[in-house]
Amino acid sequence: MTNKGSLSRSALLGPLLGSSLREWILLYLLTRREAYPRELAQELGFALRAVQKQLAALEDGDVVYSRLRGRTRLFSLNPRYVFRRELEALLERALQAMPREERERLYTPRLRPRRPGKPLKP
Repeated sequence: MTNKGSLSRSALLGPLLGSSLREWILLYLLTRREAYPRELAQELGFALRAVQKQLAALEDGDVVYSRLRGRTRLFSLNPRYVFRRELEALLERALQAMPREERERLYTPRLRPRRPGKPLKP
């Protein structure tokens, strides 16, 4: 596991989920809706193989599902997972409890610049 300073390893749900990496993957998928393994590894600062193993375990348990977009396999939280609402509520609570800087890094960054003169929403 490499820590490139992207996110701290202060996992709140790690003991419950069995892995802090699993927690970060689920939080990332909750906030960004979908991701591919290499993106998760780069953004979270973990080894690609470790991310792939966790995604396989989560997919085996029907917690996440994957689909192909071209040759890229994208992963998302499974909307048909039996405990989806409960899991999302637990993950939302974990997001609220983490430091603001970490929480903000999990959300999708703006991909294009704001139009000049466009007002900011409050």
